Amino acid sequence: MSDSITISVDAMGGDNGPKIVVEGAALALIERPNAKYIFHGREDELKPLLAQHEKLQAVSEIRHCDNVISMDDKPSQALRKGRGDSSMWNALQSVKDGEAQAAISGGNTGALMAMATFCLRPMDGISRPALAALWPTLRSESVVLDVGATVGADEEQLIDFSILGAAMARALFDVDLPTIGLLNVGVEEVKGLEAVKDASKQLHAHSGQGFKYHGFVEGDDLGKGTVDVVVTEGFTGNIALKTAEGTARQVATYLRTALSQSWLSKLGALLAMGAMRTLRSKMDPRTANGAVFLGVNGIVIKSHGGTDEIGFKSALGLTYEMAHNQLINKISEGLREYAAHDEANKDKNNNEVGSA
Repeated sequence: MSDSITISVDAMGGDNGPKIVVEGAALALIERPNAKYIFHGREDELKPLLAQHEKLQAVSEIRHCDNVISMDDKPSQALRKGRGDSSMWNALQSVKDGEAQAAISGGNTGALMAMATFCLRPMDGISRPALAALWPTLRSESVVLDVGATVGADEEQLIDFSILGAAMARALFDVDLPTIGLLNVGVEEVKGLEAVKDASKQLHAHSGQGFKYHGFVEGDDLGKGTVDVVVTEGFTGNIALKTAEGTARQVATYLRTALSQSWLSKLGALLAMGAMRTLRSKMDPRTANGAVFLGVNGIVIKSHGGTDEIGFKSALGLTYEMAHNQLINKISEGLREYAAHDEANKDKNNNEVGSA
């Protein structure tokens, strides 16, 4: 068995309480038996839940704290209320102290971003952290960021997001030069906001340094899987994510209704049960649950607050893979490679100007 991965869990975060968290961890342990867990939260609630899962209890520790960040707390309120004494903060602190390789929470997204930034600090060279999601595609999966951490982004931030997304793709997809596309209203170079066009020029110039720049992509490229990494700002990215989730549920509802309208359609559904099961799995948003805060000095995963134990298991799987594949090291390598190439380009341009 390989070295274990310890995951620090905000057990009180989310809409459905610690029961979903513990049951999700029990399911995740079946798939990744060398994981260990530190559960932060109210011991009187967590202890009886863990007692129902003997194998999980054997590899878990409870760290008691009464304070819980609510889903309605503003980030500034959460920092004042929860710094140093809340299940969310303590989950992050365990990563900072080196007790765990990654943290996960299903709690308040804004509060988690604020606490992660304050507790773990942004990585050198990163202006703003990003929230990255795995997006199911016709090819397999893509990384999409930012999906809600930063509303609006300038040229520098879009370049940062590209470097961060490429590092996540290398960690997950085992590819040396992941392809990157900037989400735009068209693929023509004259289209789009100035920040997007300026970022595109810079990414073209640095293509080959930890990533391969594809160019602009449009909304329909998300599902096609045209590139490994799709980069946009948080307002657009969050709307795209929620639209895709809603569309998946809408199509699933249409399908269920159509297959139950008559005895003939029910018979067809019975005959196609295997294919329908595969389709349902591919369209289930729970299987792609979990977004990664990129750009802070530690691995932090945000689970959907309203998910069930299946969704939380998926998010824990993503947490494990990010730690196992050393995401932070890959981001650091990507930042150094980009900075070195950028400096070399500047020296080259200065020499050309001096010669002229």
